[in-house]
Amino acid sequence: MATKVHMEALSPTMEEGQIVKWLKAEGDAVKNGEVLAEVETDKATMELVARGNGVLRKILASEGSTTPVGEVIAVIGSPDEDISALVGAAGGAGSPAAPPSAPTVEEPAAAAPQGGSTEKTEAPAPAAGSEDTAAGGRVQASPLARRLAEEAGIPLSTVEGSGPGGRIVKRDVEAAVEEGVPPGEAAASTRPAAAQTAAPSAADYDDIPLTQIRKTIAKRLVESIGPVPHFFLTMDVDMSGAVEARKGINALLADTGEKISFNDLVLKATALALHRHPECNAHWMGDRVRRFNRVHLAVAVAVEDGLITPVVRDAHRKGIAEIGREVKEMAGRAREKKLKPEEYSGGTFSVSNLGMFGIEEFTAVINPPEAGILAVGAVEDRVVAVDGQAVVRSRMKITMSCDHRVIDGAQGSRFLATLKGLLEQPVRMLV
Repeated sequence: MATKVHMEALSPTMEEGQIVKWLKAEGDAVKNGEVLAEVETDKATMELVARGNGVLRKILASEGSTTPVGEVIAVIGSPDEDISALVGAAGGAGSPAAPPSAPTVEEPAAAAPQGGSTEKTEAPAPAAGSEDTAAGGRVQASPLARRLAEEAGIPLSTVEGSGPGGRIVKRDVEAAVEEGVPPGEAAASTRPAAAQTAAPSAADYDDIPLTQIRKTIAKRLVESIGPVPHFFLTMDVDMSGAVEARKGINALLADTGEKISFNDLVLKATALALHRHPECNAHWMGDRVRRFNRVHLAVAVAVEDGLITPVVRDAHRKGIAEIGREVKEMAGRAREKKLKPEEYSGGTFSVSNLGMFGIEEFTAVINPPEAGILAVGAVEDRVVAVDGQAVVRSRMKITMSCDHRVIDGAQGSRFLATLKGLLEQPVRMLV
């Protein structure tokens, strides 16, 4: 009996997925549990597996297309089985899903036909992870293909795409690697003469389609900044003790080749402070407040299309170096879209640090249902008054965004006071 292949919810918040690559072709034998396709979700690139045995009879969603969760994207059956009814119910003629319609854009004069006239044409929209070219156009490529091309040192402008609308997919990059496409300046010689002479960004604007992760970020922000009653608490922390503590810990770790960062110290101190103030380590559940006795710290990590929050579970029980190793490892996989759903869900409180970009102070948006998020600024030397004398000290500003339905001003202030004390006297983290 034929089996429908549905677009599955591969992450807790996934509502639609984009087919990055089909790993099986029509006519291929398929076993239950075998990987059929790579799917880009709202957080990562995941594998979609078969739920039946037989032959992949029909693919209904092409590479590069976006499909809602639950929709039929392929059919598995026996070689001689009549699947016309299933195909018809799933999508009429059962042809591969077309990519999203592209915006109408004004073509630059340099790319116009030889008649010299400039007319509006339907230009394919750049796909998620697409890359600018020196010609001022856009190269359409899947996120996986873009990453493989970058690793191989091959400009995408030298690769001919075989996906929908000429989109470059994984097999195109692999073929280019086998053929030995030259990187660097060779890219210019492979482009049409008109493209080589076109001025960068000749069009008035570029419409960039939303990736799955950017769609989710937009939706979550609307759910947060409007409905959640935010208020903000800021403290200025003397980081002189943390600077010395970091030097000492890194000296002890010298033989291992590891180093801890200020962010690792902040994460450990935050976890301890939350454990002592469970009223801030909480979720708003609509009809109740859920306070957690364990601290699962969500750490904001910047990725190509936005950000993702890997979760350090039981952070209050882990050492500073262990937290640092875990965050570094998960951040690397997050940028490659290889995190598992359980690794970026279930956080009880979030921390966002922009200090490495020189940001002195900012406010962060709460990630519902969490009741708070800590925004961490840069550690910088500033002149301050100590015992009536002007001295230079390492200082850092921290700002807590609070959901007023869960956290009152006094509760948030007590939490920040504890956190400030731990960072100013790091030895207290050991007590």
